[in-house]
Amino acid sequence: MAVPIAVLDCDLLLYGRGHRTLDRFKLEDVTDEYLVSTYGFPRQFICYLVDLLGATLSRPTQRSRAISPETQILAALGFYTSGSFQTRMGDAIGISQASMSRCVANVTEALVERASQFIHFPKDEVTVQTLKDDFYGLAGMPGVLGVVGCTHVAIKAPNAEDLSYVNRKGLHSLNCLMVCDSRGVLLSAETHWPGSLPDSTVLEQAALTSHFETELHKDGWLLGDSSFLLRTWLMTPLHIPETPAEYRYNMAHSATHNVIERTFRTIRSRFRCLDGSKGTLQYSPEKSSHIILACCVLHNISLQHGLDVWSAPATGHMEQSEEEYEQMESVDSEACRVRQELLLTHFS
Repeated sequence: MAVPIAVLDCDLLLYGRGHRTLDRFKLEDVTDEYLVSTYGFPRQFICYLVDLLGATLSRPTQRSRAISPETQILAALGFYTSGSFQTRMGDAIGISQASMSRCVANVTEALVERASQFIHFPKDEVTVQTLKDDFYGLAGMPGVLGVVGCTHVAIKAPNAEDLSYVNRKGLHSLNCLMVCDSRGVLLSAETHWPGSLPDSTVLEQAALTSHFETELHKDGWLLGDSSFLLRTWLMTPLHIPETPAEYRYNMAHSATHNVIERTFRTIRSRFRCLDGSKGTLQYSPEKSSHIILACCVLHNISLQHGLDVWSAPATGHMEQSEEEYEQMESVDSEACRVRQELLLTHFS
């Protein structure tokens, strides 16, 4: 009886049956320069990912010809860093479109499973103090535990009726809330918020807020721009500075907060699938959110491996939020008192 062609594995059609694992591409067969130019990362970094994710990517499968962890990781890195269509990147390593899609999905989920391992706030006192000292060294702003900001990543329209992902520019996007340290290491990343939500609403509903209000540090704060409301744990700039101390505070705040903008530029420059230059992410909001988070994990791992040169601004379309909002002072009297004390103690 004839077998319908639709149930056949594309890779079996292309390569036939043979070894159980498909090792079409070998790291040792290419130069370091080729790896960096094609996959965005050097050999040592790729080998680290193979060690980190290998067991997960080698899970038992019903498929007769599994793709090796190394090939899966190369396929995913190629997609993340080039933003190329999966068919073209799949051709480069000799796998089909369907297999390329599975590789990206498998590696993405493996990285997301490890997000808390690589993206988290420090907990021990020594590391927390080092965090503050590093921020203070930038522009003299004391007590800073991180800088927070939002950035939009364009996605395809989920469906015609769902307007929750349409941002103020009329584009479908995810609004991603992130916090980083003075080197650009991400301490928090929430990548799933619909693009229609303003930054202040995202923060109000975020796990980050619950984390700071119920657990974190009474002797420090995050820095956020004026799209957020002032809180005891979140220092924002003064809308209309009047005194020399207020001007000095705003200048130190701006110079320190700029780290998150540079981090956004680095992420979208390194992971071109996010910058919009090759089109929007062609996945559901949930899968797109996971791809963004996977790139955030890779960003932190790359910094751990010394790949920490700040990238030049990219020309794509992944943009920081530039919301139109009415400037208003916080009604939180305690937050106002904390900021005023900071002004008097450190900037007067």
